[in-house]
Amino acid sequence: MFGVLLLNTMNLSQELRAEYSRLITRRWFFRQCGVGLGSIALASMLDGSKAMGAVAPKAANPLAPHAPHFKPKAKRVIYLFMGGAPSQLDLFDYKPSLAKYNGKPVPQEVVMGQKYAFIKPDAALYASEFKFAKHGACGAELSEALPHLSTVVDDIAIVKSMTTDAFNHAPAQVLMQTGSTQFGRPCFGSWVLYGLGSEAQNLPGFVVLNSANGLSGGASLFGSGFLPTVYQGVPFRKTGDPVLFLSNPAGITDKMQRRTLDLIKELNTKHLGVIGDPEISTRIASFEMAYRMQSSAPELIDVAKESPETLKMYGAEPGKPSFAMNCLLARRMIERGVRFIQLFHEGWDHHSEVVNGVKDQTAKTDQASAALIKDLKQRGLLDDTLIIWGGEFGRTPMVESNADAGRKLGRDHHPQAFSIWLAGGGIKPGISLGETDELGFHVVKDKVSIHDLHATLLHLLGFDHTKLTYRFQGRDFRLTDVEGELVTKLLA
Repeated sequence: MFGVLLLNTMNLSQELRAEYSRLITRRWFFRQCGVGLGSIALASMLDGSKAMGAVAPKAANPLAPHAPHFKPKAKRVIYLFMGGAPSQLDLFDYKPSLAKYNGKPVPQEVVMGQKYAFIKPDAALYASEFKFAKHGACGAELSEALPHLSTVVDDIAIVKSMTTDAFNHAPAQVLMQTGSTQFGRPCFGSWVLYGLGSEAQNLPGFVVLNSANGLSGGASLFGSGFLPTVYQGVPFRKTGDPVLFLSNPAGITDKMQRRTLDLIKELNTKHLGVIGDPEISTRIASFEMAYRMQSSAPELIDVAKESPETLKMYGAEPGKPSFAMNCLLARRMIERGVRFIQLFHEGWDHHSEVVNGVKDQTAKTDQASAALIKDLKQRGLLDDTLIIWGGEFGRTPMVESNADAGRKLGRDHHPQAFSIWLAGGGIKPGISLGETDELGFHVVKDKVSIHDLHATLLHLLGFDHTKLTYRFQGRDFRLTDVEGELVTKLLA
């Protein structure tokens, strides 16, 4: 009908009239009028007085600081993630009985129904070759592989009763970070940023530092999932500019760049008013943050003003990327208002030569981990900074040896029990929580699931984990999904 009315007003030949009749449709007519069918449908659902002349949404700062549900103990998080899964039996969970039964087949009643990635359930038991000793006023038992952590045991809480539902690295890492083995869920850091916002003016609220070779879970470990992408982690590079293209190309002045960004912001703001997509707000915030980071990021990574004593305490060498340097940068970031810093360090997957592997990794991480605690404490920052150290699962009390694969004296994946430690931010210091059986196979006291851990961490940040939600695909999602209990024994 619309096409016929339009054609009747036009002086056209019969051939052209037929061609236009084929091309002109109701959909074409609505587009030319600037009113799509979707717009009409939307208008029918909105307040008629606002539908067609609505006030454009403002490009509000999605990272503005927010108040949590209640007063928090922790204001920020540093997560030291040990990719590959450290052997709890060679670091934290001393088992004299393993020495007694070393080399003997594991009792079948212990491993009944269990499956493993690389070893048979009847593999021989393997006692740790490391010596253990008690340290600090709390008397925590640690391996000799952790000489530096042993000096701060009275400031940390060791959890020996962690369990997980995931068996292989990628799903276990994703579960530890997002609360689900499925890809596409927001990570812990993104939930924190979504809930609290950021106090950093010139740096991202969620920064990722990597001293690893690669992570099985990939970018999902710091992704925002279905949350707006403004809440995802921003990876910093190991060398050069922390983020690509921070430096202006030759011939581009600050004034030229500022005028360009102002124009882009104006266009994006107008587009936001039409579309209302929160990703446009993310884009605006990202452009502005990148501009400010051109000066703040180089200043952040320049550790020249750090004292020689501080550098020595961490074991950090200026200009040399390392886990130690990342720990020092993490401290500098929280001083500048960064809300969540994720440090990834991969290299703990010791299917062979677990003793040499543990020695190698603790040489890279132990000193700096302890130094971070000491440094924050002496600067008055530990009380409201939450530190987490741990991997995705544990290692078996049975030995892994496979001549065909060139493996010997290693340990396989073990989801039934593993250890982590926490410090600061409302964590009760100087405690060891949970117990495993005499072989270190099953948790027998104070079991802590991944959801329990997440519920407790969110509590320390001021959130009821059941109420920190985001509606997606018709239901409210949360980090702990439908599970999770607060571990009160961990609270100061």
